[in-house]
Amino acid sequence: MKRLAAGLGWFCLAAASTAAASDDTFLASLEADRRPLVVQALPAAPASLRTTLDDSLSLPRDPAEIWAARQWQNAMEPSMARFVKDEALRGELLQRVFLEARLARLPPEMVLAVIQVESAFRADAISSAGAVGLMQIMPFWIRELGLPADDLKDPWRNLRYGTTILAHYLAVERGDFTRALARYNGSLGQTWYPERVMRAWQRHWRGPSESGRATVQR
Repeated sequence: MKRLAAGLGWFCLAAASTAAASDDTFLASLEADRRPLVVQALPAAPASLRTTLDDSLSLPRDPAEIWAARQWQNAMEPSMARFVKDEALRGELLQRVFLEARLARLPPEMVLAVIQVESAFRADAISSAGAVGLMQIMPFWIRELGLPADDLKDPWRNLRYGTTILAHYLAVERGDFTRALARYNGSLGQTWYPERVMRAWQRHWRGPSESGRATVQR
């Protein structure tokens, strides 16, 4: 598991180095988050891979990317309103999901679908197995990836764990969503969980530029 933690650290930090910052209005609330990534950098990693969330937010961002992100948020708003009634919280959650998915190089719509299936967007959800928060993270991941003080009920910290873990599994499975999602759920070899996530994705979380349906890879 320690090798997995190191691999996840490199993966998440490498993704973060390509991230760009928001302008003064879009994702502005994220600029107050000065906490480092929950995963640890490899000791021998190049300095360019030791980027923190704060560092990535300080970089300039292409106006076209900002526009695309706003279009995405507007497209997700109606579906999100079913689960999160508070408008301000809903907007911040969508912004965070978009950023964390982008850092981990995941489709943000898939992250939303996973959250819907896992917790129905309840940050305080705890499963019978002990999984916690929006993306239902097992507490042992704190030991493997994070810091003892990490609170998995903190929705922003939970998103960081969940997207990092899911991105790792997707890389392990070479882009096969079915197997990556099954690993995330602990049901590798079965398809019921990936199918639930994909149905949620197709029915509720279609991106503004999607022309086709998301499909489960076999």
